[in-house]
Amino acid sequence: MDSLILIVIVGAAAAGFVQGLSGFGFGLTAMSLWAWTLEPRLAAALAVFGALTGQIIAAVSVRRGFNLRRLLPFIAGGLAGLPLGVYVLPRMDTPLFKGLLGLFLVVMCPLLFFAPRLPRITVGGRAADALAGAAGGMMGGLGGFTGVVPTLWCTLRGFEKDVQRAVIQNFNLAMLTVTFISYLATGIATRQMLPLFAIVAPAMLIPSLLGARLYLGMGETVFRKVVLGLLTASGAAMLVSAVPVLLGRW
Repeated sequence: MDSLILIVIVGAAAAGFVQGLSGFGFGLTAMSLWAWTLEPRLAAALAVFGALTGQIIAAVSVRRGFNLRRLLPFIAGGLAGLPLGVYVLPRMDTPLFKGLLGLFLVVMCPLLFFAPRLPRITVGGRAADALAGAAGGMMGGLGGFTGVVPTLWCTLRGFEKDVQRAVIQNFNLAMLTVTFISYLATGIATRQMLPLFAIVAPAMLIPSLLGARLYLGMGETVFRKVVLGLLTASGAAMLVSAVPVLLGRW
C-alpha cells in the first residue's frame, strides 16, 4: 500500500474515533499525522471533509437536541470569523500557527484538568458566546479546527455534557458545511483530491461510531476530563510537529 494512502487512512481512523467520542477534534487529530507528509492545503481540505462527514454521522447516531437560542450566537460569530480563516489559509505560516495554538492548549488544558473544581464563567452572555464562535469559525477556515475554542468555552461555561455536545455538534456541522463549500469555491479543494476523499470517508466510519458509543456511557466528570485530555494531547502533537521547523529557522 502506498505510504501516503496509509497515512491518510490511519489519520482518518484516529480522528474519526476522537470526534465520535468528544464531538470535535477531527482536524486536530488528523493534522497531527497528516501535517508531516501532506501539503498544507491538501491536509486542510481532507481535514474539513472528514470532520464534516463525522458530524453528519453524529447527527444521526448521537442526537442531543437543538436549542436555537443557545446555538445562534455561536453560529453568528462563526459565520463572521470563517471568511478570515479561508483568506488566511493560503498565506498562513503553518508551523507558527500550530506552535502558538499547541502551546496554548498544553498550558491551559492541564491546569483545568487537574483543578479540583473547574472555574465557571458566567459573564459575557451571548456576546461572549459569539466571540467563541468567531474564533471557531476562523480556525475552521484554517483547516477544520472549528470545535477547539467553542469546546473549551462551553467547558468553562459549565454546560452539562449533553448540552455541550448539542452546541458543539450543531455548531461544527454548520461551520464545516460552509467551510467546505468555501474550499470548493476558492479552489482549495480540487477534483484531484476526490480519490483521497473517497478513502477518508470509509476509513473514519466505524471508529466514529465506536467513539460515539463510548460517549453515551460517560458521566459528566469523565466527559470533561476526556475533552481536556484530548485538547492537551492535540496541543502536544502540534508542538511536536511545529517546534523543529521553527527552531530550524533560527
